[in-house]
Amino acid sequence: MQDSFGREINYLRISITDLCNLRCQYCMPASGICKSEHENILSFEDFYTITKAFSELGVNKVRITGGEPLVKRDIIDFIKNINKLENIDEITMTTNGILLEEYAEDLKNAGLDRVNISLDTLDPKKYSEITRGGDLDKVLKGIKKMEELNLTPIKINAVLIDGFNIDEIRDLVELTRFRKIDVRFIELMPIGEVLNLKDKNTISGDIVLEKVKELEPTKRDDPSSPAIYYKLPGAKGKVGIIKPVTCKFCKDCNRIRLTSKGFLKLCLHSNEEIDLKPHLDNYEELKEFLIKTILKKPEEHHLEDGDFVSKSMSTIGG
Repeated sequence: MQDSFGREINYLRISITDLCNLRCQYCMPASGICKSEHENILSFEDFYTITKAFSELGVNKVRITGGEPLVKRDIIDFIKNINKLENIDEITMTTNGILLEEYAEDLKNAGLDRVNISLDTLDPKKYSEITRGGDLDKVLKGIKKMEELNLTPIKINAVLIDGFNIDEIRDLVELTRFRKIDVRFIELMPIGEVLNLKDKNTISGDIVLEKVKELEPTKRDDPSSPAIYYKLPGAKGKVGIIKPVTCKFCKDCNRIRLTSKGFLKLCLHSNEEIDLKPHLDNYEELKEFLIKTILKKPEEHHLEDGDFVSKSMSTIGG
């Protein structure tokens, strides 16, 4: 399945819920978000139908996101079902890790290949601060459990926040030295709650290379990946730098996003959303609509022109 610029679209990110058990400062208001009416949220049957249609059109990678996906009942059965789809080669999940230890074995047995864990700090007090009450110990236990189950490499996503975790860059990098953990540093993006933060200046991802000068570039195995990877000499894991603000990687973008309310986002940094719900009753019509819709995927985003997304990341999907 190609868009109008010849890019192969093979990666679907599904936000199965906009609810979360944390209130990260750059993602969600302190009070949380208003719970959506049940009829406005797609059922797992609807998510499956859309995923099946996309898989028949060329999508072979699925990432399950939220909010926090592990707060959603029946998530294990959903993974089992999409794992049975003939063309799906990889199923991953982005999670905050709070419930990971509890669900890890069931996730593996269901067919999950690996996880990305959002973790901006290794300091318990700072973690509680940025998440508004989260327990770092639960996340670390979840990571350990995933290692025991050999669901590796584990990818840790750390957002670079000025005045908060820049002094922890080396500590986070050190996680990759002896463990099958990839740490990916992500520039703070001007989306949703970030626009309301007092100090929201983006720190360039290049600061990672300034702080850890012994990092060495690695071969780029996947051109569609937004991360440029480096390694400590002899390390088991890698260090990725993702620069959506200071460096575009739109020309290789292969992904689309489905929100919990059934809207398709063709670009993370665009406010445009396309409602799929009216097409769910006719499967062939849905597939035809998806083919036409993919052609509307924009060539690139325009953050540099102040084209910011006002919705919070929890409603878009991490």
